[in-house]
This record gives sequence, C-alpha cells and structure tokens, in this order.
Amino acid sequence: MRTTTAAAVIAATCFSLAACGASGSDKADAQPQAPKPSHSRFDCSESSLSQVDWVKHCKDAGPQKAKRETGSAMALGKTAETIGAQNPIGGETGGGGLEVTPTSVLYVKKAMGSTSSRGVYAIVTVKDRAPNAVAAAESAPIEGGGWQWIAPDGQALSEGDGDASSIVPNGFESGGMVQAGTYKWTSRAFDITNAQRGGTLLYTDGAGKAYRWKVSATDTGPELAALKKGMAGNYG
Repeated sequence: MRTTTAAAVIAATCFSLAACGASGSDKADAQPQAPKPSHSRFDCSESSLSQVDWVKHCKDAGPQKAKRETGSAMALGKTAETIGAQNPIGGETGGGGLEVTPTSVLYVKKAMGSTSSRGVYAIVTVKDRAPNAVAAAESAPIEGGGWQWIAPDGQALSEGDGDASSIVPNGFESGGMVQAGTYKWTSRAFDITNAQRGGTLLYTDGAGKAYRWKVSATDTGPELAALKKGMAGNYG
C-alpha cells in the first residue's frame, strides 16, 4: 500500500510540475509563433495599374521588375476594353465603354510639313470602338489620361509634344467622340530620339487604369500603307 501511495504522490507531483511548466512565460514559449507579415514586391505585372502607381513603382524598376513589366505589355493589335472619358468634349455623356486597339507604328523624320526636333516621329494608328449603346471618347491629358510613349530607358513622353500635334494623316482622326456601335481610326504622334524607338505605349483611360503595348523599334503593322498614303502630298 505504501508503495502504491508513494507512486501516486510522485505521479501527482510530476503532473503538477508539468502543468506549472506550461504556464507563464514557459507556456508562451510553447505556443506556435504567428507568421510574420510578408512584404511582397510591388506587382508591376498587373495590367490595370493606375498611371500614378506604374510611374512610382515600375518606371525606374530594376532588372527583375523590368522583365516582368515587359511581359505584361500586350502586342500591337491586341484590344483593351477601357472606360471612356468622363467629361468628353462635345457635351455628351461620358464614361461609356471604349475598345482601344493600337495596330501599327511608323517612324519618320519628316511628316506633313513638320520635322522632328528630337530625331524621329513615332506615329501610331489606333482603332477606337464604342461597343455598347453609349457613345465614348478617349480620355484626354487634361483628365489625367491619354497616351504616353515609355522609352526603353524609362523616360515618359506625351503624345503630341511640339509639332507632333499637327500630324493628323488623312483617314486617321486625332480623337473625338465615337458613336455607339461604331468605330473609327485615329493616330497618335510622338517626337522621340532614335534611341527611344521601341519601348512601351501606355494609355490611361477615364477610370485611371493604365494599359500597355510593346512597340517594335522598326515600322510594323497592317495600316502602314494607309498611313503613308494619308501623309502624302504637299504640306509646305
């Protein structure tokens, strides 16, 4: 009996000590640690980044980010489903859906009576389509939208700078309202250096979303012949 009682006392004591050891700071040490919050890199591959976020986090990105950004850009000929200008010129209701499709790029030193001050004009043809029952127009720079040319070194150049604003080939309008259920051809001209050929074409829509297309450093696209024809003539 005494042996049994002694064993019981020893077992109870051990149980009590185990319980004590699991309390207080020892108990805290025994609990699993909460995972530390991860701080992931900014996702430059997101195709709908706002222009502000893209310029802040991705324009001057290192090699890894630059590689991801290039991968996220669409090829010319790919359509972006965008939101139209919120306050389009003309007084019509803004914000309708607008399909935007850059298709071709042409590089020329002279165009329609103007000579590039930086080296070459990059002229891009764009097909705008209002697919819904609401007219729409491209977002303008005054709204914080519109087009930019992002050179390979990261410099952002606005369309229409300098004399480039006067380059509007016949058959390709400079912008304006697209009536519901219709499409039209437009063009955008950039005054760039020869080293800035290629790179990325960026469009920011009426909702502040940015869309990007990878641009060839050489002439390319199905509208090249029509574009050259539209610039032919005596412009002084």
